[in-house]
Amino acid sequence: MINGIQQMGIGTTDVHKSWEWYRRNFGFDVPVFDEAAEAPLMTQYTGGDVHARHAILAMNLNGGGGMEIWQFTSRRSADQHAFSLLKNGLLVTKIKCRDAKLGIESLSKNAVGSVEKDPSNNATFGVIDPFGNPFLASETPNWYQKKHSVFGGIEGAIIGVSDMDRSLAFYKDVLEIDHIEYDKEGVFDDLKCFEGGDQRYRRVRLSPSKRNTGAFSEVFGMFHVELLQPLDTPSLSHNLENRYWGDQGFIHLCFDVNEMGQIKERADRMKNGFTIDSGDSFSMGEAAGRFAYLEDPDGSLIELVETDKITVSKKLNWFLTLSQKRKQKPLPRWLFSVMAFNRVKD
Repeated sequence: MINGIQQMGIGTTDVHKSWEWYRRNFGFDVPVFDEAAEAPLMTQYTGGDVHARHAILAMNLNGGGGMEIWQFTSRRSADQHAFSLLKNGLLVTKIKCRDAKLGIESLSKNAVGSVEKDPSNNATFGVIDPFGNPFLASETPNWYQKKHSVFGGIEGAIIGVSDMDRSLAFYKDVLEIDHIEYDKEGVFDDLKCFEGGDQRYRRVRLSPSKRNTGAFSEVFGMFHVELLQPLDTPSLSHNLENRYWGDQGFIHLCFDVNEMGQIKERADRMKNGFTIDSGDSFSMGEAAGRFAYLEDPDGSLIELVETDKITVSKKLNWFLTLSQKRKQKPLPRWLFSVMAFNRVKD
């Protein structure tokens, strides 16, 4: 059912300044939508009130998920909590990198630590962006294309959990991210660059044993989720505690899916139903689709999106509507080549 990671949601106080940094440094330079609107379906996570926001979804067409950069326009966004790997929640976003040495040199002002090997023996280094968000950039063989940037899109996320077995049941059984790539315990060299990285953890990396071959599956590419549980101390508070969805920091991890109705039925059977469901198709300005949210056992927000319409070329007023049949196989590469003409160049 899951085609790949569509995007990581990132709350900010200045959507345009943040996107400029991600464009220039990580290569997320192709906008999918850029719109201001209210978020009436999200009141469960915004204090019961409807708030206005400006959101930009941008992709790096080297392959991988995008970033949905999100700013409240009706209230001041709360500051981030102090970051630590000992917390629960969406902790670290993982992005693709062709060459770790070149990557760390290009981000010398924001890179932390040095190039290390992760448990899969991939060269990896840490980055903390100017807004306090932590990333791991890792070498990978999985690319859609190799142009413009040494970086690609989002390949995974590290999620802090308080009970590994309970979390594994959610991600494996509800989301069907069911293949364990590794299950290790110890202190990890690639995490030492972050606060709390000198502690012992159980670290489990999951990927789907059978990935769907939907419309965006090739451009999003392979993905993984890493669950991280402290071993020597109880987990600290969740990184969204006493904060709204949309406040500064990572706000949700979004997967592109097909057959949303079937996913809903499975989630309901497993007593982990959707907390929000747009139903049918919901307009997002220049894009449209059905979206839903559910919570992992610690309350981290997982978004699911089944896309019905995308912008191919805003200049040409060219939009593509996806029928159920068209959703079942990868879109042709030439279509994304046309989308590349939307690239914002700095």
